[in-house]
Amino acid sequence: MSRPACRLYLITPPQLGDLAVFAGRLEAALSAGDVAALQVRLKDASEAEITEAVRVLGPIARAHDTALILNDDPDLAARLDCDGVHVGQSDMPCAEARRRVGKDRTVGVTCHDSRHLAMEAAEQGADYVAFGAFFPSPTKDAPTRAEPEILSVWQETMQTPCVAIGGITAETARGLAAAGADFLAVSAGVWSHPGGEAQAVRDLNAAIGEGLADRSRSGGA
Repeated sequence: MSRPACRLYLITPPQLGDLAVFAGRLEAALSAGDVAALQVRLKDASEAEITEAVRVLGPIARAHDTALILNDDPDLAARLDCDGVHVGQSDMPCAEARRRVGKDRTVGVTCHDSRHLAMEAAEQGADYVAFGAFFPSPTKDAPTRAEPEILSVWQETMQTPCVAIGGITAETARGLAAAGADFLAVSAGVWSHPGGEAQAVRDLNAAIGEGLADRSRSGGA
């Protein structure tokens, strides 16, 4: 995954409900603006339910040139021909995830608020590292809280792209894009947006644009 300016990285809600209805919501979101990736993150779902979700949502993502990333399970990601996998610190080392999905798929790694963990992941070949949480999130009770400075330092010193995650909304996206995030991972900020998911994607992309302008004015990358 090459280093972008900053792009939106969408994560599914923890439960999809009626899959056909959610497929329509996803189509609306992806049609509204640039989304680099969709992570299917269904912690409480069975393998059969995840498989069905990927079967239905994958073609929608790919029709919009949005990479399909599966959370936690490299073996299932490979079997379902996903574009990549995202693993946490308690799942497995990045090198093992890479071995299981192969060299051509994306591997992303949760690194909490730790540059040390992120450097280890980068050394093992991670395509991106994820820092967070930056804000309280209704989706996940994060064990750590990261500060925007970690994005700036990472941007200045490392080539591996970084993802900001945790409670991000259109109101907070600008500052994280300005700080140096390559991707902003958003879940509730899209799916629970009062104006709907399409409006959320438009608002988030506008905020990212403003943040990149701020970064440029400040002399950032």
